[in-house]
Order: sequence, then C-alpha cells, then structure tokens
Amino acid sequence: MPTPEELLDQLQTDLENADYDEAAHGIDRRHFVFLSLAAAAATTLGVDSARAQNRGRAGAAAGAAQQQQEPPVPLGNGEPPALQFQPYPGGTGALMEKLVRERGAAAFQRGTYEPEPFTGALPSSDDGIAYLPAHRLSAALKARRITSTRLTDIYLTRLKRLNPTLLCAVTIMEDQARAEAAKADAEIAAGRYRGPLHGLPYGVKDLFSTKGVPTTWGARDFEHRIIDEDAEVVVRLREAGAVLIAKLATGLFAQNDQWFRGRTNNPWNLSQGSSGSSAGPASATAAGCVAFGIGTETSGSIVSPSIRCGLSALRPTFGSVSRYGGMVLAWSQDRVGPIVRTIEDAAMVFNAIHGVDPKDPSTVTMPFQFNRHLDLASVRVGVDDEAPAELVNKLRDLGMKTVPIGARPKVAGISGSVGGLNTEYASAFDSYVQTKAREMGLDLNALPSGPRRLPYGVPDGSPMPTDPQAPADWNPRFVYGRTIPGYEFLNTERRRYIMIREWAEFTKDLDMYIGAPYTDIGECAQTGYPSAVLPYKFAVPPVFGGGRGRGGRGGGQQAEAQPKLDPQPVCGQIIGTLYNDDLIVSVAHQFQTHDDTVSRHPAL
Repeated sequence: MPTPEELLDQLQTDLENADYDEAAHGIDRRHFVFLSLAAAAATTLGVDSARAQNRGRAGAAAGAAQQQQEPPVPLGNGEPPALQFQPYPGGTGALMEKLVRERGAAAFQRGTYEPEPFTGALPSSDDGIAYLPAHRLSAALKARRITSTRLTDIYLTRLKRLNPTLLCAVTIMEDQARAEAAKADAEIAAGRYRGPLHGLPYGVKDLFSTKGVPTTWGARDFEHRIIDEDAEVVVRLREAGAVLIAKLATGLFAQNDQWFRGRTNNPWNLSQGSSGSSAGPASATAAGCVAFGIGTETSGSIVSPSIRCGLSALRPTFGSVSRYGGMVLAWSQDRVGPIVRTIEDAAMVFNAIHGVDPKDPSTVTMPFQFNRHLDLASVRVGVDDEAPAELVNKLRDLGMKTVPIGARPKVAGISGSVGGLNTEYASAFDSYVQTKAREMGLDLNALPSGPRRLPYGVPDGSPMPTDPQAPADWNPRFVYGRTIPGYEFLNTERRRYIMIREWAEFTKDLDMYIGAPYTDIGECAQTGYPSAVLPYKFAVPPVFGGGRGRGGRGGGQQAEAQPKLDPQPVCGQIIGTLYNDDLIVSVAHQFQTHDDTVSRHPAL
C-alpha cells in the first residue's frame, strides 16, 4: 500500500500533466498545483501532521524549560567556532602531504635567522640609533656595542616626547620595560644569548592581552580593563628576549585610526592620520619610537598603515601566526604580522613568531627561509599595468623575469572585500553588543532600520555611517550581521571557496605578483594570500580615500580636498601565492639593498 507521501508525489505528477485552462479559472498553473497539493496534504497527512505538530510543541516546551534551567555557555570575543578557515584549496591534509613529499619532515622545523655581524660605528646621536633597522640593532646588541638598557631608554624617551603629537601609544610600560632590558643585558653578558630579538624594544597593538596592563581595543569602555594573561605573540617574543615597552594604538575596535584619545598621526605628514587599524605600530615604528611593531589585519590593517607611514611590513599567509589572546574580528581572516623599517626586520621578527599554536586552531607551520642572496631569475613574477614602474624596473635590472597578468578572478554573488565579515563581526562582539543594548534600552529583536551590510571605505577619521532613525550613539559595526540568515552566510562562504579555487588557478604558474600599491586587499583577505610592503621611492605620496580598518577595504578612489603633503617614502606591495612569505620577503630585500629610500626618516 502506498504511503501518504507517495500518494502526494503521484498527485503532483498528475496535476502537472493534466490539461488546465488558466484563463477559465483565473489561477496560473503553478498556483493551482500548489493549492491542490496543500488541500491534499491537509487530508492525506492530517493525522500525521497533527501528531507531528503536537510532538513539535512538546519538544519546544521541553527545550524552553531546559533552556531556563541550563542557560547557554557564555561566549566572549575569543572562542573560535568549530569551522576553521584553511586557504589551501585542497585542505590542510593535502597541504601537509604535499609539504612532506616536497621537503620532508624537516619542513616543520623553524628555520634559523642570523643577522650579519655589526661593522662600523654606531650613530653618534640617540636619534640616529633609534632609526637604525631592527636587524642592525640586533647585531649591535649581540656584539655588545650597545646595551638593551640604553636602547630601551632611547625609545622610552622618544615615546614620551612624541606621543602627545602622534598619539601612537596607549600605555607606555616604563617600569616593566626597564626590568626586562636589565634582564636581557645580564643574560647576554652571561653568555645566555636567546637569539636575534634578545634585548630589542618593541611595541604591540593594543588588541593583544598583556598581564597587569590594560588592553583597551581602542575603546573608552575598556580604558581600564585588564585581561590577566599574555597573548601568544607576546609570549613568543618574550621567550625570544624582546623587550615590550608599549601597548600601541588601534582605532576603535580595529576601525581606522581614531580611538578614545584622538587620532593617531602619520609622522611624515602630521595633517594625516596614520590609517588603520594598526595605527600605533605603524606610527611608532616610523617615528623611531620602537625597534619594530606588531600589527594585525583583517582586511588592510597591516598594509594600509604601513603604506601611509612609509614602512616595510609583512602581512603573512593566513594561519601563519597565532592570534590567541588578541581581539577577534573575523576568525576566517584575522592575521598577525610585523611592521618594521626594513623588510629584513620583518624576516627576523616573523621567524620568531610564526608556527602552530594549539590554542589557535587556524595555525599551521610552514617553511620560512629568508634568503639574502636569492636569484631573482629563479622566481616567477607576474606584473600588471598598474604596478609601480620604479619598483618593477629596478627588480628587472637586478635579474627578475616577469610575465604580464590581467584581471583577477571575480565570483558573482560575493564581494571581494566583504564576504561574510558582518556575520563574523556580529558573532565575535555579541556579548558586547548585548551589554550595550541593555545600557541603551535597545531591543535587538527590533533593530534600527538601515543597510544589512555596512558600507566600507569611509574616509580616514570619519564616523561610520549611521541610521538617522537610530539613537545618536548607535554604532552599527557589529550589529547588522545579526540579521543575516545562516543559510545566506554559508552560501557566501561556499562562493568564497569557489573564489579560492579560481585564485589558485589564476596563480598556479606564479610565485608572486606586483600590482597597484593597494591592489587586491579585500580579495587577499578572503583568499589568505601574503604581502610584503616596501618603500620604492621618496616623493609626495598619492592620497587615497578609505580608512582601511581591519574590516575595511584597502584602496579606493583618490580623495578630494586633502591638505598639501610633504615628500615621504612611497610604498608598494609584492603579493605572494600561499605560503611563499619567505620568497616575497627575499625579493623585497633584494630591492632594498639597491635602494636608499629606507635610510630616510621624518623630522620630528
């Protein structure tokens, strides 16, 4: 005997095949079939449906009662989801097998980095010492040409003098820094040298937790909040002997360069903000207030402030550095990387901080071998029409072979710079949003009307777009993602995977490529590709719109009504294919050894 479901299937087939006069009945065929099936279902499945509804009501009541007895486990900002993003199209297992086939188990061991021995004399002034590249300071410390205590004093003095102008530091950790420097000097004197970062003063973006020191996320709400643990990147740098001297500014919740004390400024052109959201690490490093800075990027926040402040930097391949203990914006896009004065500094710092951390399930260990003497003819480099001519021509003169490339892959139905970010934002900041909603008396089940997807690329220093019907202090940054259906988020991620596959196909014959200075920031954020930022000339910089916070979009159209700017280092990018971080850094280093732009410093 056929089941009720089988009878309905047969009925639908008969209805669809039957003659039906739409004009006579006034109902189109599809609507007629739907109404007929609905009526049949009510008759055929009536008893079963009623029983199912009763079971559903009972289950819902039981579930509600259980929820009242057992509230959900509370979530803060950091707990990762069970789903982890992996940029390699074949997945982590395929990536590991490929690596073992090509390089063997030794590929999973951290490479070594040794600075070249210090030669010559130290600069005669403290300011000259402060602007030395970190790898030269490292060599001087190892050779005992300078002590960590003296170097720390130089940087602390500059920080205290310049911070009122730059607003690059949130907390200057003077007592702790002096103690760590004294310890480093004692260890080096006793022959217990930890490596090239031993004794080097640095600053970390104020998104990372540090024991006993406020971690503000750029927000006045958290001005005095202490998270009593050290982020993993802070732990690794401390174990390497580096001296933490300051928590450096980030825009509000990693948004642009504005935070609760004001705007962080570009040391070269004080009329400009330093861009965001790694505003403090870029400003402090460019101003010679730290030997190097640690920044983060979701979509442009290492690249953009480094370009704005005329610096070198490495935005590593996704999953290369642990994010544990750092503020989360997007589990599938957040990255940690060094902001530095020369690209060799980036290699030195990255070598100490990269690799697997079980507390961050996105991390993998991949080979990183910085090569000062890389044969440029051995790498496959694509160049598009908008690549900086000065950068490309110099590399070609040094032996680089290039091939032209065209437009990058585009996938209909997914924006290159947005993707599922709003949903990840909303999830990461759910507890904060709920707290603020209670304070404001706002019903999150009746959100203010407005765009479901927040616009990107607001000008530096501008407020985020707001809804005129919303409360005056309403900020939609972490809210509109709450209304996006789960299936829509998942379908966006499925299209993102198509995008990743198409980018893998586009770059299959390349090791890296060079485009416009702000090229493909959003696309590389979603695909996980690394980038080396480097200055390539000294000139009046072009001005681009867009605050480029961790969730913002790099690039943008040339801005209007900007103040007149003075010359400074002008930067470009070399974008690598996945896990070619060492290659792009080595190529950038070849350029810098034949260019003197990095020797220039702002007059402050």
